[in-house]
Amino acid sequence: MSDRLQELAVFVRAAESGSFSKAARELGLSQPSVSRIIGDLETRLGVKLLLRTTRRITATDAGALFLTRAREVLSDIEDAEDAARGIDSLRGTIRITMPVMYGSRNIIPRLPKFLAAHPLLRVELSVVDERQDLVAEGTDVAIRLGLLNDSGFGVRSLGILPRLVVASPSYLAIRGAPKTPADLASHDCIFGPGQSGRTSWSFTRNGTETSVDVRGRIATDSGPGVFACVQAGLGIAITSPVMAGPEIAAGTLVPLLKSYKLSPIDVYAVFPGGRRPSTKVRALVDYLATDMKQTP
Repeated sequence: MSDRLQELAVFVRAAESGSFSKAARELGLSQPSVSRIIGDLETRLGVKLLLRTTRRITATDAGALFLTRAREVLSDIEDAEDAARGIDSLRGTIRITMPVMYGSRNIIPRLPKFLAAHPLLRVELSVVDERQDLVAEGTDVAIRLGLLNDSGFGVRSLGILPRLVVASPSYLAIRGAPKTPADLASHDCIFGPGQSGRTSWSFTRNGTETSVDVRGRIATDSGPGVFACVQAGLGIAITSPVMAGPEIAAGTLVPLLKSYKLSPIDVYAVFPGGRRPSTKVRALVDYLATDMKQTP
């Protein structure tokens, strides 16, 4: 990498991550090297780009303008190199973040075919239910379910995810199965990522919507935590056929209220704000969108 390009790459990751040490780790440099490169860049330009405090690095007004253009330059160079090599010779690293259960059961199983077609690509996976700061983490694309709060980010729809309610045979043996949504008011419900401790679940049947206030003693910020709680007989939870299919087939989870439908949730690919998706990221998302339509 030329000195000028290295300057841009170091500056972009330092500004985005808010940390010289984090930028150094990601780029395989020492922290003093990152500090020196930024200092040399500022000296050459004659302007302060980053403000250093004991807690975080922040961009000045001039730094914010430079960051926008630096991202564009690096993206254009990467696209030009990819165009010269061709789509079959994509290389580099794609950083993806995704929810634990959905990612493990519906995204990761699709990756072998994509990576087999692009043997020079590497993938770094962040499989977490907590919504991360995509820019600070250097994420290229995030798989998100449901409502999006990242205004200004690039978004592509990947499809919809049907939902259903389930319980374990042990829970149903003690508490019985609800016959209608209204019966859920007298059951223990489990609240997973994105749900509050007391909320309303809405169902549709024959065009009529029914909402019921549900309660429960268990809430977790983890998809696997929801599954563990349901299988332990602690209550009823919302999931999807994609995520609960193996357990339903094995009989360890039982679908309930099958004549009533929960509203599906949307599945999106989200790109960090201010950054145009690279050729390799667009190729991955194109592949996922096509494959998910063919094999939902």
